[in-house]
Amino acid sequence: MEVSVLTGAALDAALDDVAALRIRVFRDWPYIYDGSLDYERRYLESYRLSGDAVVVGAFDGTRLVGAATGTPLEDHAEDFAVPFAATGLALEDVFYCAESVLLPEYRGQGLGHAFFDAREAHARKLGRAYSAFCSVIRQGNHPLKPAGYRPLDGFWHKRGYRPMPGVIADFRWTDLGETAETVKQLQFWGCAL
Repeated sequence: MEVSVLTGAALDAALDDVAALRIRVFRDWPYIYDGSLDYERRYLESYRLSGDAVVVGAFDGTRLVGAATGTPLEDHAEDFAVPFAATGLALEDVFYCAESVLLPEYRGQGLGHAFFDAREAHARKLGRAYSAFCSVIRQGNHPLKPAGYRPLDGFWHKRGYRPMPGVIADFRWTDLGETAETVKQLQFWGCAL
């Protein structure tokens, strides 16, 4: 396994592979996302347009098997910046660690830590003082929740992240089995760098 930090042209070249990973991994709980390449390309455009975005890629040979993305918060979707208005944090101080997607057969090998380490290092190079990401909020009794599901809260706590009270974003996507996008709520977690 090789973990590489991609920016600029290398980031741009990897975005379709990142899109395919997002579609595959986010089909699972708790996202239950019925993705399309068209939606993905629109969503990932902010990474293409941000000069300070990063993709941390996990490669098995030349195959991208996992990826984590990040960008200055002010360069990401406006839907994600709005909840920060009441926090007292300047958007220019926050680095947004967006998705971490990894094929199931590669989990449990430390790549999650490598993803966060690389994004946090990138954020520090940019002079960011705070790192944030968000997790989808789902009802505990949702019919598609798998038995024995274990959330990643413990992992995030060990990395120093905590839920940010009241900092919740609304974002739209289509769930599996649905025909239209619906609003989902996303809880932000944050950590001082």
